[in-house]
Amino acid sequence: MVNAPLPVRDGVNATKLRLPLSGPWETIHEYVLERFGHIDHGGITERFHKGEVVDAQGDPVRVETPLGAREYLWYYRSVAAETPIPFTEDILHEDDHLVVADKPHFLPTTPAGKYVQQSLLVRLRNRLELPHLVPIHRLDRGTAGIVMFSKNPETRGPYQVLFERRAVEKTYQCVSSGEPVSTSAMTVRNRLGKTKGVVVANREPYDVAASGRVFQPPAQRPRRRGHTRSTGANAASRVEHLHSGLSRYGQRVSQFRLTPLTGKTHQLRIHMALLGMGIMHDRFYPELLDDAPDDFDRPLQLLAESLSFTDPLTGARRHFTSTRSLAEAPGTDPMP
Repeated sequence: MVNAPLPVRDGVNATKLRLPLSGPWETIHEYVLERFGHIDHGGITERFHKGEVVDAQGDPVRVETPLGAREYLWYYRSVAAETPIPFTEDILHEDDHLVVADKPHFLPTTPAGKYVQQSLLVRLRNRLELPHLVPIHRLDRGTAGIVMFSKNPETRGPYQVLFERRAVEKTYQCVSSGEPVSTSAMTVRNRLGKTKGVVVANREPYDVAASGRVFQPPAQRPRRRGHTRSTGANAASRVEHLHSGLSRYGQRVSQFRLTPLTGKTHQLRIHMALLGMGIMHDRFYPELLDDAPDDFDRPLQLLAESLSFTDPLTGARRHFTSTRSLAEAPGTDPMP
């Protein structure tokens, strides 16, 4: 593993890029321009001129450096005229090891795409002066609620293992239009896949003989030599109807508590769509809508409500609950 030659700057880690050793480009600069020039053509060249693009030793990579002369380069990601997210995160808990934040809708957990400074991680690093803060898990940009971060690299591993072994209990709430056909609690299972570069997850078929499996945390699964990947369902969510009523606009809506039993991308959103109760203001499921600017008055009605676990360092039971609510939840008075 190659260590980064640049420190965290303004809350942002340096990005590492692996370079091709040969190709149709004469210089590294030409390759980088072809790959990323559509994002910020002039800004990329300016960074080369300023010496802000470096190699593994921290030495600047020049505009004229030939392709093949370096295997990796590092640079700081930035976005010209980054759009502010007009909502503020709350810090629910901080100790020597953890920071627990309550994320607003629209704010990404980590830098991605056109958001760098406008991400929960970078905001918290700058706000708390903790350049090495790291998220232990993530929420979608559209989802609000609880996110846990590690402050201490020496104790980070045990907390990460909790999530890897599914030893963390999570609950979510969501609001959907209409009323469900059945108000009985149920578990939704299917098989989901995700293609790199495609924004939505996809359902994958599997044989009937492979269905109905009981999900176990990895630590409880027996290890078998030569064991092959399961071909059955790999995503499961518990869905409980809480109540139905009128939203703030007088629309008939229903509120649900969701408990993910697995951690597949977008699984709660997909499972609600499969029940015919797609989450309000979801632009991905059941139908992928055209890209459009954020409508801050119509946040995705999905909230990471709580997080519970047994602390691996102390053995104490920990529980964190979001203070946020869903704007379209039933029971509010309709607007005149």
